[in-house]
Formats: sequence, C-alpha cells, structure tokens
Amino acid sequence: MYGKIVKGIAGFYYVHVAESGIYECKAKGIFRKDKRKPLVGDDVELDVLDETGKKGNIIQMLPRKNQLVRPEVANVDQALVIFAMCKPQPNLGLLDRFLIMMQRQQTDTVICFNKKDLASLEEQERLEEIYGKSGCRLLFLSAHTEEGLDRLRALLSGKTTAVAGPSGVGKSSLINILQPEARMETGKISEKIDRGKHTTRHSELIAVASGTYIMDTPGFSSLYLEGMEKEELKDFFPEFMEYEPFCRFGGCMHIHEPDCGVKQALEAGRFSRDRYDSYLELYGELKEKRRYGR
Repeated sequence: MYGKIVKGIAGFYYVHVAESGIYECKAKGIFRKDKRKPLVGDDVELDVLDETGKKGNIIQMLPRKNQLVRPEVANVDQALVIFAMCKPQPNLGLLDRFLIMMQRQQTDTVICFNKKDLASLEEQERLEEIYGKSGCRLLFLSAHTEEGLDRLRALLSGKTTAVAGPSGVGKSSLINILQPEARMETGKISEKIDRGKHTTRHSELIAVASGTYIMDTPGFSSLYLEGMEKEELKDFFPEFMEYEPFCRFGGCMHIHEPDCGVKQALEAGRFSRDRYDSYLELYGELKEKRRYGR
C-alpha cells in the first residue's frame, strides 16, 4: 500500500492513503542504518499491521523530487511565504532572507501579504514597488474579508506548497479558510509584544483539494544565511541581473566599484532602494561572519 507522509512527530509518521485514511506508522530500522530520515511530503510504501486501528510500518521511501532544508520537507512544488501588511509591521529583512533561502533551494516562491483590510493603498503600492522585480509573484489578500482568496486557491491548485511565515501574520487563519477541517489553533496576537505566539510546532501536510496540498511549517523569527559566501549574494537579487553586463569589472559586487551598472540603475530608480539596502546589510553580515570564522 502506498501513501504520503502528512505528519511526523515523536518517531511516529502519519501516512495518508487515498480512499483509506491516515495510518500511524513507524519507520523500519533500515532507514536509521542508512541514515535516511522520512520527511513530511515523502511518498512511501507501508505494510499495514492493523487495518481496524490504522497502524503500520513504512517499508520503503519512494524517490524524492526535491528536499528543502528549512523547512525540512520533501516533494515541494512551491513556497508561499506569508507576512502581514501591518499589525505586526512586516520585517522585510526577514522576508529577504527567506527569499534567498528558497532561491538557493531552487523553489518558486509566492509572497503573500495578509491583512489587506487593515492597510492603506499606499502601503500596498510601497510593497509592490519593493518586490515587483524580485522574481516572485505577489499576492495581497485578507483572511478576515476573504478578499483575494480565489486567486490564492488558483495559485495552490494541483501543487504541494510549503507555507511559512513569522508568527502573528494570519497563517493559520488562512489555512483554516482553505481547509476548514484542519481545525488549526489560530492563537491570538499578544497585544503586549505585538506578535503572535508560535501556534505550529511541526510541519504538517494538509489536503486542500484533489492533488492539492499545503504544508504548514513552524513560524520563524530569524534566518541565518548558512554556508553562503558574500560573493554569491548578488546572484540572489534578480533585480541586479539586467544591469550587471554594464559593470566595468567582472565579478563586480555593486558596492564600492566605479562604473557599476547596478548602482547606475539604482540611481535611475530602476529597482527598489529598500532591496539594495537589504543587500548591503546582508553582504556586511556575511563579510563579518568570514572575518571571525563563524
């Protein structure tokens, strides 16, 4: 019997089998010996031990299409990163880190800004200006009024999507709307610190429609660009690509070099200064990390 892992917790894996339901399974010792860890999203073969109690063993993992490191999930078609337009204010530096992380894993990303009903048109235009050339699709919606939900459903249709975002942005509320049977804890934003409590503690795969799955992943508050050299960073800012041929020097970092096509484009207003400032901040962070050997 074949199915898909929808949740893994405390050594148990919950495998969804079409038309049969969810089986609680353990992984055979052979996976530990081979140092292979089943992940949410894995397609697996299972041996049913108790049909009535829906229990079994995972005896084989099918080949993965891909594997993300963070969130640690398998067979993902795209990522949906959700931030609030306000309450709390979006941490764009954190968003930029997430976009780089997904690009490094060659995963298409949709940027979803929630709480449109609480934000001004000027704020939406500002965010569109910043991320319009980031290489990601943009979506503005409201879980409260359900404006934009039809477009979101269309973007998710027929795909497995990893959904991520910091706490308090309405991620769980959106998932509850997409699949009411998920009955997820939505949690309330702490007024004192104006950010949500962590309501999701493990990755979980939820069926939204036939062939359509969403992976809810734990909220994050910080991301470090691990294993990256500062010279690589510019390759993850799509805004720069069009103008790099006009740089005088090959391997231009677009910071101090003269006759830099990217800086000239920046001064001409061809892309967002916010994104360039984010690039400078991350470049400095990577430079310090190398300097101190971290």
